[in-house]
Amino acid sequence: MAQFKDFNFKLLVIEQLMYTDETLTPQFHLVDLLRQKGLGDDAYNYAQQYGLAYKMVPEARDHFAALHIDDDLLAGVEELVMDGGLQVYQECAPIWDGEDDLFDVASLDDLALLPNLRRVFGSEFLTSEQRDVLVARGIVAD
Repeated sequence: MAQFKDFNFKLLVIEQLMYTDETLTPQFHLVDLLRQKGLGDDAYNYAQQYGLAYKMVPEARDHFAALHIDDDLLAGVEELVMDGGLQVYQECAPIWDGEDDLFDVASLDDLALLPNLRRVFGSEFLTSEQRDVLVARGIVAD
């Protein structure tokens, strides 16, 4: 079982597999979880009511942290997109504007889990050292 070291890197992989490729199922939607728990049907209001503006909703973080991703799915990841408007970010933090480091990738140690990764779009959100790591591995850093 793949163990991610950087939770925010895992979120990028989840975005690709769950919301773009739709191969990691079922798709997670925070509002569905809130309904199941009897906590309402509006993720934005929930976050606002519980002081979770600009923070990750713990239930979403817990869900994604526990999510198992099979090695065969990981092997199918050829590109990742880094962008403040990703669906996975909206599911984690319904009130977030992209103006802080909440979803910044701190480490690229998890690249080893993606043997076929060829391109990272939005790499300007990485440090120059992280971009150098991508290039050294033959990954296009757009």
